[in-house]
Amino acid sequence: MCEERPKRLISLDVFRGITIAGMVLVNNPGTSPTYWPLEHAEWHGLTPTDWIFPFFLFIVGVSISISLGKAKGTSEKGYGKILRRTVVIYLLGASISILPFFQFQATDAPDWLKLAIWLTFCASLFLLLLRKFVLSGVLCGIGLLGIAGMNLAGYNVVSYDYSTFRIAGVLQRIAACYLVTAIIFLHTTWKQQLSISAAILLAYWAAMTLIPVPGCEVTSLNDKACNLAAYLDRLILTENHIWRYGKVYDPEGILSTLPAIVSTISGVLAGTWLLRRRDDGGESGTFAASYEKAAGMFFFGAVLLALGLIWNSWLPMNKALWTSSYVLATTALALTFLGCCYWLIDLKGIRRWAWPFEVFGANAIALFVFSGFFARMMNGYRVADGEKTISLHGWVMKNVFLSIAQPIDASWMYAVSFILLWLFLMWLLYRKSIYIKV
Repeated sequence: MCEERPKRLISLDVFRGITIAGMVLVNNPGTSPTYWPLEHAEWHGLTPTDWIFPFFLFIVGVSISISLGKAKGTSEKGYGKILRRTVVIYLLGASISILPFFQFQATDAPDWLKLAIWLTFCASLFLLLLRKFVLSGVLCGIGLLGIAGMNLAGYNVVSYDYSTFRIAGVLQRIAACYLVTAIIFLHTTWKQQLSISAAILLAYWAAMTLIPVPGCEVTSLNDKACNLAAYLDRLILTENHIWRYGKVYDPEGILSTLPAIVSTISGVLAGTWLLRRRDDGGESGTFAASYEKAAGMFFFGAVLLALGLIWNSWLPMNKALWTSSYVLATTALALTFLGCCYWLIDLKGIRRWAWPFEVFGANAIALFVFSGFFARMMNGYRVADGEKTISLHGWVMKNVFLSIAQPIDASWMYAVSFILLWLFLMWLLYRKSIYIKV
């Protein structure tokens, strides 16, 4: 929905922008190899890329405390908003996989025609998010007519294979964490939220280390297949519906969503801290800048990081399994990053450097969704390269970036160029005060 922005905690917008820019950057490398900070840890371990998703869940938690603060104690009013947002976020995640409703490579129609239909569906989705329902419906109808037209013209249109639809995913996990955390927030105090978080992390640790996995001689977190989270993913989601690159596990699977909820609750606790009533009689729910609040974030960040590092000795940090030590360490880093943004922007008023991230943060979900579509289009659209055809992404890499740099630097240059292109596109929305809300 396009609307005027209310008074906001600018440091949170900037932190959101840094996080979503990082997510888009690491999701779109030019080629392999890439510099290690732009890659996930192979299994156990922690790289800067592994910080990004828990940062986003932390930000979701802070936003819950802000947006639902007035609904606390009046659950009927809050539930409608919570359920609507949950469904919208989940469907956006599903749309990245499903659109344009046919398999681009397997369908033998001209690429320009298939791309035109795909772009039509994307435009329809964009207008839907802006609540331009009539125009969105018209474009969706045009897209469906385009598919029908390909069939009538005799092309072999291969429908999307729903038997391999990935049920989980990044936005799907965000939706689940938002739903559970928002309900918890409406019905608990901060002390109860802290207790719930501790109970989840300890229970998850016990479950992952003590419960044997059927069919495995040894249950071990070192084995991608023989751990409880991976087993439940294969059992419940089934192998056809988990992340195809994981093969035996899904990094956004069922059991590992529980500690991910704690990452979100940690953001709620931070938001409660930032919004707490001031000693001078100010009202709760205001963003009164305070050095005490900044110091609190740095202090608790240091404490949680120490606890995470200690716990790592028994329960290794692992992003794919979202281990309890990983939750503590990434929450610590999120608190530290938000604290730095808060100190620089809200306390010191130093914000010129942050303008690009304000732009990204203003439409973070839209950036993630539509940059995802764009990347898939770049990989799907074929162009001539001598006697053969290659993807548009491959052509750009070969003829632009690899012509001027070594592969590892060309990959970095492509990723930076990709994010700069999307900075320009997001700026077009920002300058028109268009903010897509879900």
